[in-house]
Amino acid sequence: MALNPSPFETLTPSQFTTFTIPNTVNRRCHLHTPLLRIAVLDSPSTAGGGASPTIAAIIIPEHRETDWTFSTEPGHLQLLFNNPNVSRLILIGNNINPNSKPLDYVRTVVDPVVESVDKDKIELELNGLVIALHPRLSFVNGVPKPLFLTYEDDVSVRVIVDRLNGPFVGEFVVEDVELENNEFRRRLNNEFRRRLRFKRMPNLIQSQVVINPSDMELGLKSLRSMKKVKFEVDIGTLVQPYLTPMVSGISLIVAPVNDRNRLGFTPRALCLGVGGGALLSFLNSKLGFEVVGVEADEVVLNVARRYFGLNDGKSVEVVVGDAMKSVEGLNGKFDVVMVDLDSSEARSGISAPPLEFVKKSAFRAVKSLVYDHGVVVINVIPPNELFYETLVQKLQDVFHKVYAVDVKNDGNIVLMAMVSPVVVVSDDRECAFLTRLRAMVSGSYMDCIVEL
Repeated sequence: MALNPSPFETLTPSQFTTFTIPNTVNRRCHLHTPLLRIAVLDSPSTAGGGASPTIAAIIIPEHRETDWTFSTEPGHLQLLFNNPNVSRLILIGNNINPNSKPLDYVRTVVDPVVESVDKDKIELELNGLVIALHPRLSFVNGVPKPLFLTYEDDVSVRVIVDRLNGPFVGEFVVEDVELENNEFRRRLNNEFRRRLRFKRMPNLIQSQVVINPSDMELGLKSLRSMKKVKFEVDIGTLVQPYLTPMVSGISLIVAPVNDRNRLGFTPRALCLGVGGGALLSFLNSKLGFEVVGVEADEVVLNVARRYFGLNDGKSVEVVVGDAMKSVEGLNGKFDVVMVDLDSSEARSGISAPPLEFVKKSAFRAVKSLVYDHGVVVINVIPPNELFYETLVQKLQDVFHKVYAVDVKNDGNIVLMAMVSPVVVVSDDRECAFLTRLRAMVSGSYMDCIVEL
């Protein structure tokens, strides 16, 4: 049956369509199923639908067809958000049931030159299909030239460790990945990480930790198939890009924390948002904090204990519940409050913190839990400039001073709100806590903190 292009002749905000067509591609090394699955998504914004809209296509990497990034509408939406100038994004891949559970993935090792030639030839064969999926506006100046984008990441092997469903976060997976760091065909010294991903926001890595297999000579897939091989979780290394900048915010309170340590008091940290628990484990094991964590989903907490090395007990306490409601019910004061909460709504894009948290009442509630010398540290992914400016202004209205450090990773910014003026350390050599902090955290982030 011939493709009916009429549904695609106009751009309709957020219109999502999937269908299958016979596979007529001659080079079957990549697109090999009898039918091809096509997914078409129009941007939620009409800003890209002007006189010359940009229409782009991505050929789904082989063996990743069931990855939620490519098989779900939220994943497709995030790919579109990552290319903000694109008005319509078309995904083309092998027809594998998108509702199938995510499969293990091993990247096929191919000579880069051969791979590039094959890619060009496949795209040439798909030109007619992609052109047929262009809106009428694209033909004003003649037949458009198809634009193909390439999806690339550093995952060479992915193995699904567990697949679960939480009452708050929904379906999610724990996966072990091998990250390729070396030149073509070399696999020595690659990194191994354990990751937590939610289906509702599949392109976002919620948590990740370094894992160290006992035999580095074997690939991750081989290791996972060996029942007696164990992976050790490294809770002393922060690999999530924004976590080290968040910890660097503690540098603003090193003097009072050091004084409290000398008097025999243990510093306290509150973490709103736990995920895999990497931040809690680091603050406790490496910086000596007593830590309280608040997580909305108990299933996620159980996963953090089982797979990510979270060891809650005497000095690490976890509370199940809504972050803001739990804040109002907590007792005692904290030296630092770490806010790592993201939006649960995929259609708004990846953003943090959620809109319901960006209120003066919320900031006042958090401030009430912080010592006079304390700091509130917030991971921020602003969806737009207005969101960021509003957040900063409301923090400035509630707190004494607000500081920031640029994470330099997909728009992350870490904000730090002080309850009172920063106490400057008179002699770095006499501040044992500062020495400990610098040994654990890159000084480059601490040196880049600026007042807003």
